[in-house]
Amino acid sequence: MSSIIKVVNLSKSFFLKKKLNILKKINIEIKKGELIALLGPSGSGKSTFLHLIALLDQPSNGEIYFEGKKTSQMNDVEKDQVRGKKISIVYQQNNLLSDFTSLENVAIAMISTGKNIKYANNEAKKILRNVGVSKRLDHFPSDLSVGEQQRVAIARAVINEPQLILADEPTGSLDQSTSNEIFNLFLKFKSQNRSIIFATHNRELANRADYKLQIIDGNIRRSDE
Repeated sequence: MSSIIKVVNLSKSFFLKKKLNILKKINIEIKKGELIALLGPSGSGKSTFLHLIALLDQPSNGEIYFEGKKTSQMNDVEKDQVRGKKISIVYQQNNLLSDFTSLENVAIAMISTGKNIKYANNEAKKILRNVGVSKRLDHFPSDLSVGEQQRVAIARAVINEPQLILADEPTGSLDQSTSNEIFNLFLKFKSQNRSIIFATHNRELANRADYKLQIIDGNIRRSDE
């Protein structure tokens, strides 16, 4: 199984009134087709870690490799291309465009990569059917339940067939039944050899992952239990 993400001596610090070391010399490798739960208390650095490997932020020290290539050697255009085609992020707050329908919210992610509108709409319909909201294509976010909104957000995140899906508390505002349904979507993506890392406080879902990564005092520890 080949690697999609490898981090070497990864550190991240912030300077407020004093230096805060959020992540300290992290060494970890994520392989293709792995479904991983990222655990840790609020403020432990889960979101920071996801933003770093999504190439949305720069590490203070260390190196991030994406599919074997040093990301520090990528320019901004190359990073944008990787994010647009190979990496996607799902947030707890779905960030759907309020004046766009479900179909439009999903299709725009593909249109932004240069695909024509007709093709993007057809692909969006397929993805929305796969996530179980095919009857809500013309509905606006305000007309959808919280669970439906998250399904649309996930459809938007995967329409360009990313190899790496990063989900930051994707089920945090969902009930247990809907959370299980969202997790089952992750299992479907895993079966397509995509890698998924999801930050969560939900122990039940975390226990269903291939393994857990736990952030404690700036360090990441792997647990297979």
